[in-house]
Parts: sequence; C-alpha cells; structure tokens
Amino acid sequence: MAITSTVRRRVTEDRISVSIPSYGFPHSIVDKTVKRGHQIELVGDVLRVDEGKVTIGLSPAVTVDIDKVRLVTSYVPPNRKTPLVDKRT
Repeated sequence: MAITSTVRRRVTEDRISVSIPSYGFPHSIVDKTVKRGHQIELVGDVLRVDEGKVTIGLSPAVTVDIDKVRLVTSYVPPNRKTPLVDKRT
C-alpha cells in the first residue's frame, strides 16, 4: 500500500519530517533529495485492516483511514511446480 505524504521540514542532514494524512503523530524518514512542501510516496505492507482503518508497516506501524491509501501491488500467490496432491492411478 502507498500513502502520499507532504514533507514538513528537514530534521537533520539525512532525515526529514513528513505529514501523513489522518495520522496524528509526527513521522520522520531518511531522505536527502526532497525539500519542504514536496509530496512523497511512502510504501509499506499491510499489517492489519479494521473498520475504516488500515495499519501499514512503515517502521513504525502507521494507522490511517482506508481512503488515504492506495494499492500499489496486489498479492499473487506463488506458483507450485509440483502438484499438491499425488496423481497416481
């Protein structure tokens, strides 16, 4: 899943503070290239889905409204090379 966030300010040389929609806490990430006001996309795995909320693992986990995230890649189960059941006759 992906969340579009806005860069708030630079904390250190290599760390920035971002504002995540519907998440009421500050969050910082490592990035040297973006400047204040830029939009940045944060991508993580879904950890939990509740009523209208989704928790995404961004290290630490972030819980936001489900309408603020978008699907980046869908889950595709692995293909089996051998059959699950023996086909002996």
